[in-house]
Amino acid sequence: MNKTFRRTDLLWLAFTGLIALAPLVPAIGSNSFLMHVLILVMLYACMSQAWNIIGGYGGQTSFGHAVFFGIGAYGAGMAVVTYGLPPWPGALAGIVSAAVVAVLISYPCFKLSGHYFAIATFAIVEIFNRMFLVWDWVGGALGLDYMIVEEGFANLVWYDSKTGYFYCALTLFALIFGIVRFLEGHRFGYYLRAVRAGQETAESLGVNSTAVKLSAMALSAALAALCGAFFVQYNLRVDPAMVMSLDMSMKFVLVTILGGAGTLAGPLVGAAVLVPLQEFTRAKWGGLGGGVDLIIFGLLIILIVVKQPAGITGIVRDIAKRRGRKAAAEKGGASLGTA
Repeated sequence: MNKTFRRTDLLWLAFTGLIALAPLVPAIGSNSFLMHVLILVMLYACMSQAWNIIGGYGGQTSFGHAVFFGIGAYGAGMAVVTYGLPPWPGALAGIVSAAVVAVLISYPCFKLSGHYFAIATFAIVEIFNRMFLVWDWVGGALGLDYMIVEEGFANLVWYDSKTGYFYCALTLFALIFGIVRFLEGHRFGYYLRAVRAGQETAESLGVNSTAVKLSAMALSAALAALCGAFFVQYNLRVDPAMVMSLDMSMKFVLVTILGGAGTLAGPLVGAAVLVPLQEFTRAKWGGLGGGVDLIIFGLLIILIVVKQPAGITGIVRDIAKRRGRKAAAEKGGASLGTA
């Protein structure tokens, strides 16, 4: 038990050290492409961690998170493009709207279970995608293109350097991962895991499964919307195909599954694999890279699901356990030899 605790403590120390050193990255190297990759790794990790709350810890496989992501993106985008405001009030409106929409659409969907729930969330993405395509108030199929605004934190826009975006992505990363870390040890986190393990059993012990799932979905949607608000500021445009598509929803799910659903590190591990694979193949092979990265990623997902459903973190955990057992056996053998 002591060894396990020390190993966990060491991992957390290493993770905290990386976060502490991350702000020094722009000072160490100013490679624009590398900064772009790091920003996307943190953004995808945040997106997947938002999904992980309901999908990993709660065990409810939702393919509809692109809707909440898109609402956050459109909230910030409309504040800037339509009303000439900074993105902050629009991002806040998007976060609140996403949480409300999540509760409204999840309440009837939670009456379904398993693959029926997943199919229902697929349909929701398509409904919102079609609605935004013909909705003139949000720009319709053309979307929203940013005009030139003053650089800086007030407008959350930088043109000549990615340093500002890097620090914003790092702040977003620390915020979302900090929230999930807090939930892991909080009563609500235990309720979520209890519902995942067995809803009927959890209810028999006094857990209100409906309230727990709705609360988790609202929080998950709000954090996804926050990621969407950052995404639109980084890309300086938004349209339904970019943010409200099944492709985007699948990224939320698959990145988490690859890294390890229901774990804090899983979304970061999955993003650290997918994003460099995606960006470096595109940089090397141009348009062809967009297909190569998906082929490799698909093969990785198949391999992970077949070999270890707990993802890469599960594989690492299994290796650590095997090494621990081997070390214990060797120590036991040495003790017997001495005796």
